[in-house]
Amino acid sequence: MALSFPHLPAQETRTSLPFPETIEERRAARARGRLRAAAERCLALWHLASLDAATVAVVWSAAFAWAAGVRVAAWRLGLQGLAVWTVYVADRLLDARAALRASDLEPLRERHFFHWRHRRVLAPMAAAAACATAALILTRLPTPDRARSAALAAAALVYFAQVHWFARSPRVERGARRGARPLRAGSFLSRVVTKEMLVGVLFTAGCTLPAMGRMPGAGRGPVLCVVGFFALVAWLNCGWIEEWERETPSRVTRGRAGGEAGWAGGWFPAGAGLALAALLWAHPRAAELLLAGALSAALLAWLDGQRSRMSPVTLRAAADLVLLTPLLVMAVAGLGR
Repeated sequence: MALSFPHLPAQETRTSLPFPETIEERRAARARGRLRAAAERCLALWHLASLDAATVAVVWSAAFAWAAGVRVAAWRLGLQGLAVWTVYVADRLLDARAALRASDLEPLRERHFFHWRHRRVLAPMAAAAACATAALILTRLPTPDRARSAALAAAALVYFAQVHWFARSPRVERGARRGARPLRAGSFLSRVVTKEMLVGVLFTAGCTLPAMGRMPGAGRGPVLCVVGFFALVAWLNCGWIEEWERETPSRVTRGRAGGEAGWAGGWFPAGAGLALAALLWAHPRAAELLLAGALSAALLAWLDGQRSRMSPVTLRAAADLVLLTPLLVMAVAGLGR
């Protein structure tokens, strides 16, 4: 018995397989993959080389001056970036050196290893940046601005001494090994005044220096509200990063999107920023910057929910990238002129 097969026209068979379109789609997918990989490498290098904090400092300094209606010279912003970059490089090199001496690598992250691997380049560059910063402060800053910078530098040095010397002194370590308990008042204070809070406040206060001396008295109140809210955002940023880096892999994979920590650490402050912006709408620049700060807080909470999908370096860099939202506000305002 003869078997009959359904007739498949050759033309229909060729058109049913869109081979040229598939090749184009694959090429486009590969191009998108290469672009994404290049963007992630640039983002990682931006973070690993401590350029992220310096960039945020320059953007926030320009934003606070813009909100106050104050013009800031480019060299003042460059001074701000140099100072912050020097501090962060020194901090990471000291962290890496202490951990390597103690043979305890657990507290170190990729940024510390990067700085230690390239210390012969980064340390001289940081020293040169510190000398340039000091020269600019001594020769070009007015006396009142110099006094404010000195006060902030003294506060930063006290913090540095606490973190890099006192906390690691043999006496403190012996007490920790013996299980010595701190005073109750100190314990309560340490829960309220955390390292993350101090870093956020000091960082934001430093960003106000270029505009603080020339800020008009009438508009100082709204700008100080903006500065206070951005100090909270900086605190949230440091707090999220600290929590992410303490997490075990099992906790990361479970995620916390929309959970209690997300509301307390991002969504609630974002709502508070929106409410404050509505109250200060009579001061458009301050209100617009508050909207930018609220967006940063919301993006930090969103990153917390997405952290299981990102590498630690990308997540850490993205946490600083979302602090650059004032650029959007200033760019839109510049286009609207």
